[in-house]
Amino acid sequence: MAEEGNVTSSLNLGNGEDTAPSAGIISQYVKDLSVENPNAPECFQWQDPPQLDVQFNIAARAIQAEVHEVQLKIQINAKAEAGVAYIVDLTYAGLIGMRYLDEPQMHAFMFAEAPRLLFPFARRVIADAVRDAGFPPMLLDPIDFNGIYMQQLAAQAEQGGVGEPVGHA
Repeated sequence: MAEEGNVTSSLNLGNGEDTAPSAGIISQYVKDLSVENPNAPECFQWQDPPQLDVQFNIAARAIQAEVHEVQLKIQINAKAEAGVAYIVDLTYAGLIGMRYLDEPQMHAFMFAEAPRLLFPFARRVIADAVRDAGFPPMLLDPIDFNGIYMQQLAAQAEQGGVGEPVGHA
């Protein structure tokens, strides 16, 4: 566990002389959660199942030299013929510690591996939020964050892009 005031302490590698690359999640948390049920209680009597629109985005920012915050943003809109059943907006985040990684490795960890590690917990938050709004739990299908990341790299290479891949998945 990280000591208060020093979030990198959990990354200590023993004697302090080891320079092996390391990365991991220091902590994770719900940064923002919004659940809307605008047509309750009428929506509970609608017969047609809602159509789901699921969008997600990944963002990252530096907190300290060896600590970054990765945010997994998920928005779900459930609409039926009669109107909106529910809307869920979640930003689930984690503090990611990385040492002795080069820039491409750090970027890949923040936009592929960290979201993969955070996703099961965000999925549970969404399932509970939808259930608590009065609907059957919404269980998101697994997402291949590494595959999406590799597709973005390939698409950028085709376009002749020199910059880093965007954080949108």
